[in-house]
Amino acid sequence: MAGRVPSLLVLLVFPSSCLAFRSPLSVFKRFKETTRPFSNECLGTTRPVVPIDSSDFALDIRMPGVTPKQSDTYFCMSMRIPVDEEAFVIDFKPRASMDTVHHMLLFGCNMPSSTGSYWFCDEGTCTDKANILYAWARNAPPTRLPKGVGFRVGGETGSKYFVLQVHYGDISAFRDNNKDCSGVSLHLTRLPQPLIAGMYLMMSVDTVIPAGEKVVNSDISCHYKNYPMHVFAYRVHTHHLGKVVSGYRVRNGQWTLIGRQSPQLPQAFYPVGHPVDVSFGDLLAARCVFTGEGRTEATHIGGTSSDEMCNLYIMYYMEAKHAVSFMTCTQNVAPDMFRTIPPEANIPIPVKSDMVMMHEHHKETEYKDKIPLLQQPKREEEEVLDQGDFYSLLSKLLGEREDVVHVHKYNPTEKAESESDLVAEIANVVQKKDLGRSDAREGAEHERGNAILVRDRIHKFHRLVSTLRPPESRVFSLQQPPPGEGTWEPEHTGGAYFHMEEALDWPGVYLLPGQVSGVALDPKNNLVIFHRGDHVWDGNSFDSKFVYQQIGLGPIEEDTILVIDPNNAAVLQSSGKNLFYLPHGLSIDKDGNYWVTDVALHQVFKLDPNNKEGPVLILGRSMQPGSDQNHFCQPTDVAVDPGTGAIYVSDGYCNSRIVQFSPSGKFITQWGEESSGSSPLPGQFTVPHSLALVPLLGQLCVADRENGRIQCFKTDTKEFVREIKHSSFGRNVFAISYIPGLLFAVNGKPHFGDQEPVQGFVMNFSNGEIIDIFKPVRKHFDMPHDIVASEDGTVYIGDAHTNTVWKFTLTEKLEHRSVKKAGIEVQEIKDSEHKLETSSGRVLGRFRGKGSGGLNLGNFFASRKGYSRKGFDRLSTEGSDQEKEDDGSESEEEYSAPLPALAPSSS
Repeated sequence: MAGRVPSLLVLLVFPSSCLAFRSPLSVFKRFKETTRPFSNECLGTTRPVVPIDSSDFALDIRMPGVTPKQSDTYFCMSMRIPVDEEAFVIDFKPRASMDTVHHMLLFGCNMPSSTGSYWFCDEGTCTDKANILYAWARNAPPTRLPKGVGFRVGGETGSKYFVLQVHYGDISAFRDNNKDCSGVSLHLTRLPQPLIAGMYLMMSVDTVIPAGEKVVNSDISCHYKNYPMHVFAYRVHTHHLGKVVSGYRVRNGQWTLIGRQSPQLPQAFYPVGHPVDVSFGDLLAARCVFTGEGRTEATHIGGTSSDEMCNLYIMYYMEAKHAVSFMTCTQNVAPDMFRTIPPEANIPIPVKSDMVMMHEHHKETEYKDKIPLLQQPKREEEEVLDQGDFYSLLSKLLGEREDVVHVHKYNPTEKAESESDLVAEIANVVQKKDLGRSDAREGAEHERGNAILVRDRIHKFHRLVSTLRPPESRVFSLQQPPPGEGTWEPEHTGGAYFHMEEALDWPGVYLLPGQVSGVALDPKNNLVIFHRGDHVWDGNSFDSKFVYQQIGLGPIEEDTILVIDPNNAAVLQSSGKNLFYLPHGLSIDKDGNYWVTDVALHQVFKLDPNNKEGPVLILGRSMQPGSDQNHFCQPTDVAVDPGTGAIYVSDGYCNSRIVQFSPSGKFITQWGEESSGSSPLPGQFTVPHSLALVPLLGQLCVADRENGRIQCFKTDTKEFVREIKHSSFGRNVFAISYIPGLLFAVNGKPHFGDQEPVQGFVMNFSNGEIIDIFKPVRKHFDMPHDIVASEDGTVYIGDAHTNTVWKFTLTEKLEHRSVKKAGIEVQEIKDSEHKLETSSGRVLGRFRGKGSGGLNLGNFFASRKGYSRKGFDRLSTEGSDQEKEDDGSESEEEYSAPLPALAPSSS
């Protein structure tokens, strides 16, 4: 269940490397000479360094058996990082109980404030800059690092020490002089991480809160002038007068929420609800809302309990080669901008008394009872949720502690799905007949009474949850919707905060080459199209042994590869005449070489666009289908690793495998097998149709077309990593593309009787969740065959039936209103284009993966322009793709096998 506290983090164990790393065993031998003695009550802490493998080790950072003597005690201890070379923290595991510890913070620095075994944190944490790496607090989720992300420590630039700070709030557990060894276990690796975590601190230094003032705003803003960073968590901090802290990215006048939280709740790092990227030129803005009521003197920024603070910590990751570990913002460079800040930033978040956070270093003062919270009128549903007995009942029903149930309400960064999951689970439990089962020997009548009460309140709980929307999904307009014309709502489930929209001014949609089988982007970001000219794949193309039957037509006599200007769709260059019979896959490596497949020739070609003398490399035997190391059978796609040069071929319509070759074309290995049954296993394929490399994570993803799923594998071990499959895919996934953080896909036309439409998808790569669905406005998808995404958020999709290429751009929604047009209610959306700005030198940019995403503008009309196939059902053609010609005739395309029952067509 989302929000479980405390939670164990999944260790990210990377495979061992052949590099000559020093074994952690030697690290342990060197380090154990300086380890401190621990109390006998602190079991498991005598081996601070535990080897995991040749490159990874675990580090146990624990309090050395301390006994706090008074409430709100803060103890600190330090540990020197046990390696001299650079290492990376890739996982945290809390070792603490809510019964004894209120919260913990882990810092990285070069010199701790003390060299003793532990000390009172009032003496300080570090003598130099202290970077927060981890936070754990009762009633709050633990910090989680995304896959492939690590904190850099050691070496020349990283921290030399870890400093652990533990806050003991209630010391009743220590009345018998018990000792505490709370702390955190770290998983470190010497393997370089592709993404480096860091901290961006927004902090006010000059706020003054007048005595008695009901509401005082403290605003911070700075221009972001660095390489792109990707925000994944945030933490807020004030003292007793703070009511709410909100942080935003502002781009082109649009406010996108990073996080909003009450500083009176546990001050851990909370995950952002949706990915937020920050690019050069964006503005970062934060507002802290205070009250001066109850104070007799003005309150200033400072470190004592009678002072105040306004801090927003933003945890992010960046590409390793551009990574900056710590950045700050202490100014307000755009004060006028805050006149348009979203209204939610001014609304305090209600806090239950048992959830209130006791602030580090700031013990209760005489102001505690004098400062009332800013109260907002409560709806009936909120009053119901505030009743402790309701939470107690839910906690019993769900088998969870009461604080876990509370977290679903009081962590505003949880996604709407988390709320829905909770409600669904509650409803499921309530519907079970055993709530009042007669065989219960004790408390049966009490359980029945509870069930009745819970049913009544769950109806109200449903009503409240139905009004919730994850705040992070909102993108606010500077111009509010006119009264009566509706309010902004997410267009898709999951609350996508951006959309893919067709570029309606792009003329390339009218190019109309032959059947478009492949699209890619060259190093100059030009679009490259692979098409079939006057050749068509139909039921006459192959015999039962997959041998091409139309060789008499000769190769395609026109240029099959077109280089297109991405702005005006002008043809810049063309090539590939008299080479191919049935073009299929296209990809472009970091050096600009074209890699194409031909399903009639059963071959893979490497082409230098500047070399007119023919292919640089050919794999497979011409017109000879097969399944050994030297033959393919209708190969579909190629991916080339930009780092190693390894060549991966998806093979194909009549084989079910992925084949790897060396950069020179030497066979290395293969994996995969034909699917068996209706529930294919990992590594089984039915037409592996498209490939997308994720080099920084060492993964290769495959569009397993006829199984309607995406499978990802490790490129080094070929181990299965995960499957991505959604009901909205329908039965087919034709093509995929990856850019950092996002995976794009297109599906196929539904089978007869199926409901899932043909469309494009944008997914969060880290968890596979769909965050947007889209279709074109001009024309419509019939068989979108390939897709490619660029790092600036532009996506191209080629359709093999409509002979069309669409261009889509990534936009952020400003306003969404329901309006009446010609008596039909439609959704009107106003947008401003937003492009993902990334480094043009990025390695991923050198290898152009395939992908798509989109905005449903005009889908109401597009959905009514469909047509009937009138002919062959793909169920009976083992994965054939059908084409609707402009003249109304139809042909079949892309069979994995011919149709023995059908007589050859005379057309």
